Amino acid sequence: MTITARSRRAGDHTEGSPRHAAPARVPDQHQHPADDRDEKTTIWWWTRTIVSWVLLLLMVGLLAVMVVIPRLTGSTAYTVLTGSMEPTMPPGTLIVVKRTPNEDLNTGDVITFQPVSGEPGVVTHRIEGIYYTGEGERRIHTRGDNNPIADSWSLVPEQIRGRVIYSVPYLGRVNTVINGQSRSILITGVAVALGGYAVWMVISGLLDKRRENGVDGGPADEQGSDADDLQAHAMPVSTTETKIGHENV
Repeated sequence: MTITARSRRAGDHTEGSPRHAAPARVPDQHQHPADDRDEKTTIWWWTRTIVSWVLLLLMVGLLAVMVVIPRLTGSTAYTVLTGSMEPTMPPGTLIVVKRTPNEDLNTGDVITFQPVSGEPGVVTHRIEGIYYTGEGERRIHTRGDNNPIADSWSLVPEQIRGRVIYSVPYLGRVNTVINGQSRSILITGVAVALGGYAVWMVISGLLDKRRENGVDGGPADEQGSDADDLQAHAMPVSTTETKIGHENV
């Protein structure tokens, strides 16, 4: 009699079947909210940074053109009040005038001068021509860009306050408001504000960096925990040996 051991089929159940089946890998759904949160944080960070830098540069620029540059160059800031120099310098334009030797002035330069010697009022016009008297004295004739005819006066060096080195539209109105003591208060306030802003930027950067490190550490720990769980579930599986094609005669 021949006894043949039948091989176990794949569908047969055995007592040695695995006790714990490996759990199916579930997609990590926790990454999506974190990614969205990181994206929002990044957008907010960039928006805040750009706006902050724009405001900072604006404040520094205003302080420079209205206060710092005039003081460093020994110049004086004025405000254009009339339209005689339009469209180059419309009313409300800030002009910065630097004292210039009379012999360095040329035709086409824009100068600020006293039309009447000894009076505080000043006018800013363009030099239209330079002439010399029979005695060799230098005379300057001016005209406003928006005026059809030249000015009636003939200027001597003592009447000229200086040459315009730059102008900024609209800032003259601000310059009219902040004069004298208010200008000193503004300088002090802006200096304090810039210092405080610099400190805030440093602290904010450190906090953002610490927060970023904390967020980066979270998923790594979670991933490590998931790996441990998978390793725990992946225990050795017991199997049943089958005799294949062995015959006893």
